[in-house]
Amino acid sequence: MILTVTLNTALDITYRVPALVPHASHRVDEVTERPGGKGLNVARVLAALGHEAVVTGFVGGPSGEVLRALLAKDAPVDELVPVAGATRRTIAVVDAATGDTTQLNEPGPLVSPAEWEAFLVTYERLLAGADAVALCGSLPPGLPVGAYAQLVRQARGAKVPVLLDTSGEALRRGIAARPDLVKPNADELAQLTGSREPLRAARDARRRGAHTVVASLGAEGLLAVSPRRPLAGGAACRGARQSDGRGRFGGGRSAVGARRGPGLAWAPDAGGGPVRGDRGGAHGGGVRPRDVRENARLGARERARALSRAFQQS
Repeated sequence: MILTVTLNTALDITYRVPALVPHASHRVDEVTERPGGKGLNVARVLAALGHEAVVTGFVGGPSGEVLRALLAKDAPVDELVPVAGATRRTIAVVDAATGDTTQLNEPGPLVSPAEWEAFLVTYERLLAGADAVALCGSLPPGLPVGAYAQLVRQARGAKVPVLLDTSGEALRRGIAARPDLVKPNADELAQLTGSREPLRAARDARRRGAHTVVASLGAEGLLAVSPRRPLAGGAACRGARQSDGRGRFGGGRSAVGARRGPGLAWAPDAGGGPVRGDRGGAHGGGVRPRDVRENARLGARERARALSRAFQQS
C-alpha cells in the first residue's frame, strides 16, 4: 500500500473563459472541480491504475464534503481526518485565447492542536501497513513548521521509505530529519541552499540530510543526485536530466518513487515522464552515474504507468 499525506488538501476549481481581461466581467464557458493537493494527485493516479493507495491529511466544511465525494469516484482509500475549518479552494482561470492560467490559492483551514494529535494517531496506524509514504504540499495554518520533520522521523522509525515534496521552512526542517527522497523545484532548492547552480544546490541538500534529491528545473528538465552506491535498479545515479515534454498528469506537481528505499525519477513539473538513462529503466536505478539527457515525450497514460511502477515496486 502507498500512503500519501496531503496536510493542506484543496478543492480545485477551474474556470474557462474566452479571454481574461482585468477589471472586466466575464462569462464562464466551463467549470470543473476535482480533489486537489499533491498527495491526492499521486493517489488518484495510482488508484486509477488499480493499485492500492491511501490518502490522509485534513478535510472540513462544505468544500471538504465536495472533495470527498469527488475523491470517492477515483477509488483511493479515504483516511482523511476531519477538522472544524473548511478545506481551501484553489481557483484556476484559464484564458482560452492565450492558454494562460491565473491561479488563486486559499491558505487552508486553521488546524487546532487537538486535530493535529488526531491526525498523528491516524498516521501512525496507516504507517503500519504502508510500503512507502509521500509527504506532499504546503502546511495549513496552525501546524508547527516542523510538522513534516516529525512525520519523516515517524516513517523512518517504522522503516517505511519516505518522500518529501514541500517548500520553504517546512522543507528546511523536514530535510534535516533525513527523508529518503526530496523533490524541490529550482526555486525551492535555491531558497533552501542559497545556490542558484542546481547541481551544487542538490549536493548541498544531500549534505543537509536528504538521501536522494530530485529537482525539477522547468524547461531544463530534471536533476537527480544520490549517493555513489546502487539504487533500486542496480546503477548509481549522480545526476540525470530529462528535457521538457508536453502536457501534465495529476495536477503536474507530484513526484514519487520507492523501491526497497529511495529510487524515484518523475518530473511532471517539467512536463515529462520518468527519468530514463541510456540503460533504460523507469526510475533512477537505470541511470548511469553521470549526466544524461533524453527527450522523452510520453502521453498521460504512459507517464501514469511509469509513475505507478516507480512508486509501487517494493
